[in-house]
Amino acid sequence: MADLHNKVQQEIDQLYKQHYGKMVASLLRFSKEIDLETAEDLVQDAFAAALCHWEVQLPDNPAGWIFSVCRNKALNKLRDDKKFLRLHHAPEPASPAMTFSADFPDDEQLRLLFACAHPDLAPKVQVVITLKYVINFKVATIASLLGMTIDGVDKLLLRARQKIKEEKILLITPAPDAMQQRLPIVHKIIYLIFNEGHTSAEGKTLLREELCEEALILNKAILDSHMGNIDTCALYSLMLFNSARFKARFDENGELIDLEQQDRSLWNQDLIRLGYYYFNQSKGTQLSAYHVEAYIAYLHSTATSFATTDWKKIAQLYKQLLPNPFVELNYAIALYYAGEVDSAFELLAGLQRSPFMNSYYLLNATLGKLYMQEGDHAQAAVYFSRTLTQARSSAEVNYIRKMLSKLNL
Repeated sequence: MADLHNKVQQEIDQLYKQHYGKMVASLLRFSKEIDLETAEDLVQDAFAAALCHWEVQLPDNPAGWIFSVCRNKALNKLRDDKKFLRLHHAPEPASPAMTFSADFPDDEQLRLLFACAHPDLAPKVQVVITLKYVINFKVATIASLLGMTIDGVDKLLLRARQKIKEEKILLITPAPDAMQQRLPIVHKIIYLIFNEGHTSAEGKTLLREELCEEALILNKAILDSHMGNIDTCALYSLMLFNSARFKARFDENGELIDLEQQDRSLWNQDLIRLGYYYFNQSKGTQLSAYHVEAYIAYLHSTATSFATTDWKKIAQLYKQLLPNPFVELNYAIALYYAGEVDSAFELLAGLQRSPFMNSYYLLNATLGKLYMQEGDHAQAAVYFSRTLTQARSSAEVNYIRKMLSKLNL
């Protein structure tokens, strides 16, 4: 019995991950009388029903079973609503077209992605609803990934549903011309999702890697649909170069490893070659920030060692992305390793004058590391100690403690 229960739970988790958002989207297209919140409730009810019924025996077609239950619950809901209207002498809505199907089109995920990129939704909302409805992450997972509370994600989703309902922003397939207009927003959503997985120092490396993979899958779907452009290729190239180095960024305990100490033999050369292919495909007359970042990632990925990295070229590329305080931090680091030490510290001092950046973990960690390399261990200790209250995860705290232990104080 325990084995069957575990098998059922695994099957439901897998189906949820693959089909949750598709089912919600299908219900929204099934009838205009079904809003987003109702669609989610119906899908959740179908999964709950599966958890109860499958404890006896798994069906031959689990996805079809849940989809059928979902369809029947939707029909019952619409019939109940009509009965309520008749009792109160209100006109009934037109019957919905019976187009609800158990087939899951290959491009369903892509249509949902462009729907989530509605320009009237705030960028953070776009990212959260993409994680929920396109990538099918549960609320607890989204909260963990974005450094939010579960209650915070629930409230954001509640506000999003209200806005979608009140302003008639339905999660339905946009017109072809609207999809093209939304392509830059889609690029930004994918970029933000990938960065959340790649740059975070949280110790849950498998979940972070999965997030990066999901961003790559979404980007590749756009390329395969022939809806993409050279920016899509550049973004895909950037993510491939960075993904190639993922395995070397953490040790066996999930602790951060500096770029200088990473084992470059662990870098995935197949992904680097694929990144180079799409980087060539991205060539054009009007280049985006994705092109510049992809070139920076290419220079890192193809350098045989930290010392032979073309830091001068990387600094020049970062300069093209200014003004931006986070880019300026990377620019200063590149200048330092390019030998322009005074210019680097001057830029870092300027960033410290910003209250926000002065409380930013990576700025103070960078200052600590560079002062340590300059031999000023007392000053390094000041900045490393400051970061202990700014760290976002145990991995960052452990990294700082390791750096402090290396100081001869």
